Amino acid sequence: MNSYPEKTQALKGLMNAQSLESIFYPKSIAVIGASRRSEAVGHAVFKNLINGGYEGVLYPVNPKALSIHGVRCYKSVSEIPDPVDLAILIVHAEHCLETFRECLKKGVKAAVIISAGFKEVGGEGIQIEKKITQLARKHGVPILGPNCLGLINTDPRVRMNASFGRAMPKEGRIAFISQSGALCTSVLDYAKGANIGFSKFISMGNKADITELQLLEYLANDEQTDVILMYLENLSHPREMLALARSITGDAKVCKPILAIKAGRTAQGARAASSHTGALAGSDDIYNALFEQGGILRVETVQELFDYAQAFSQRKLPKGSRVAIITNAGGPGIMTTDACVRYGLEMAEISDAAKKELRKHLPATASFNNPVDVIGDAQHQRYQAALEIVLKEKTVDAAIVILTPQAMTDIEEIAEVVGRIASQSDKPVLACFMGIVDVSGGVKVLEERWKMPAYRFPESAARTLAVMAQYGEWMRRPRTGVRNFSVDQDRARKILRRAVREKRKALYDYETREVLEAYGFPLLPMKLAPDSEAAAKAAEEIGCPVVVKISSPQILHKIDAGGVALSVKTAADVRAAADEMLKRIAKTHPEANLLGVTVQKMAPKGREVILGLNKDPLFGPTLMFGLGGTYVEVMKDVTFRVAPIRQLSARHMIRAIKSFKILEGVRGEKPADLEKIAECLERLSQLAVENPEIAELDINPLFVYDKGEGCSVIDARILIDLSGADKSAEAAEFRD
Repeated sequence: MNSYPEKTQALKGLMNAQSLESIFYPKSIAVIGASRRSEAVGHAVFKNLINGGYEGVLYPVNPKALSIHGVRCYKSVSEIPDPVDLAILIVHAEHCLETFRECLKKGVKAAVIISAGFKEVGGEGIQIEKKITQLARKHGVPILGPNCLGLINTDPRVRMNASFGRAMPKEGRIAFISQSGALCTSVLDYAKGANIGFSKFISMGNKADITELQLLEYLANDEQTDVILMYLENLSHPREMLALARSITGDAKVCKPILAIKAGRTAQGARAASSHTGALAGSDDIYNALFEQGGILRVETVQELFDYAQAFSQRKLPKGSRVAIITNAGGPGIMTTDACVRYGLEMAEISDAAKKELRKHLPATASFNNPVDVIGDAQHQRYQAALEIVLKEKTVDAAIVILTPQAMTDIEEIAEVVGRIASQSDKPVLACFMGIVDVSGGVKVLEERWKMPAYRFPESAARTLAVMAQYGEWMRRPRTGVRNFSVDQDRARKILRRAVREKRKALYDYETREVLEAYGFPLLPMKLAPDSEAAAKAAEEIGCPVVVKISSPQILHKIDAGGVALSVKTAADVRAAADEMLKRIAKTHPEANLLGVTVQKMAPKGREVILGLNKDPLFGPTLMFGLGGTYVEVMKDVTFRVAPIRQLSARHMIRAIKSFKILEGVRGEKPADLEKIAECLERLSQLAVENPEIAELDINPLFVYDKGEGCSVIDARILIDLSGADKSAEAAEFRD
């Protein structure tokens, strides 16, 4: 049954998708807490099951009622004479544990707890939820919720509306997963007005047992689902999510796009940290990285979510980013062109042969370039000819059809033509019928007859097509794995564990150098000198010019402390610089343990970049890349990824920064050695995964030279996680 790689199924903590069958396709349902009171949740849920046309057997449970909606009522679930697949609990939180125990004795296969009053309110609710979850996992009975709206399955084989939403949505090919029950009711109402159908509609609530992971695993194999939408406030298991999402969106036999709204974008800033990476690594940046690595398309609004979902439901992706526009008005054509370019699409070139063919069908006043303007008095014949001709062009990957309602426009006939031609083409076609009232008949033809979305304004159509092109590019991407370099892991681990034993929060400079050397980073000659005489001798051995830096685990930002002397040209100058630096810093930083100074070969100037590592409490080791130097926290031109990274991901990190052109070469400059930067990022990824003792790491700056000339680590610091246990084996499970 599973259509995605076997490795993904084995991810630790994932529930077998088959175990959710009793939630989505129960043959019998007990509604515990069903009510005759019209204002009660138990009334709404039971009524929705009946009115939705549920195909199984229903058992209302209420000790104070003989029947509900004409269906015999039972005093308890244990009194039901027949087997029960699914129990829906709508009882006070303090009674839920006892009720769930009774369900287990009855042999119920799954449960949905709609009741509130658990983890979300704190106190005793936390303990009740925890005990219910422990029981559920002990007996292998999956639970959805608590504190949720319920779920809906529109499949005609079951037709189950086990929620307290207002109405059963129409059948469709879109699955929706939400962490917010209140949002669910609004989405259902919006979808009804927009004529959008669902395959599955699930409110997760507190995610005590079933999380987005199990639901994604199930929907990956659901034959009724083509597109998966998610509203998330947090992720339960982000690293597992990454591997699973990557399989669903790009590596399965039948891939499915995942579109997600992640709320809380501005709720938290970056945490206080001693490194640049730690200070810049806000949780939202890491969510963006994880979504990008997993092929999840992050959207900003519910409107966008459904704009995209409707287009993806057509199951056609552009083979490139070249778009042709057909319009009956010049202004909207220009607006659409601007929007396409703004969102990263290209305007397709129309061949001379196609222009010649267009002239046979369009008036002389028409525009035969792209956008193709069929003029305001165009009837369906012009639209038909123009669309058929441009879709035959090899330079066209997709088309947007714009219609503005004129007095002479046969809107419904145009919609019929556009829908028919689009259905016959292997290239996606999006329609923008501008307006609401006058175009409503045409929109109805497109949506109901041809299952084709119609957008009200050009920007929405252009933005949607751009996201489709982005996903198509993800599908076509070359597959690369995680490279394992030959390193001296034991040497690095001994240094890191010694620091943990000594309860030091940072490595000494020479220890940092040893760790990086063990993992093959390009290092300059350097020596630790305890005093000025030793510094002068080290300079003679290394060869001037050199850099002299203060060495102290308490002084992490050496430049700020005045602890760096650049381009020192003679051994005598080194002696003087080291002597002055040690005396001055002993006075300004009396608390610092001064080990002496490091004397390092002065490197030729290169382009400065920063490589960073931050051990996030939720995501684990995450990597950062950007332009380096002292202003990195001001410019914030950085990008993140969750380790381990693949070869292609390392290259994407480099290209993702806004100032990439500086590395690519501007104004006659040669391009930087991008391959060597990528290798350093991959080595950093391996270092991060294999050494959980590292809390934060900065290589800043890394001097990068011209293509083929490599790079050099100029300065680095490693901070230690004194609480971290060795989890390298666990992290290694996510390697490819």
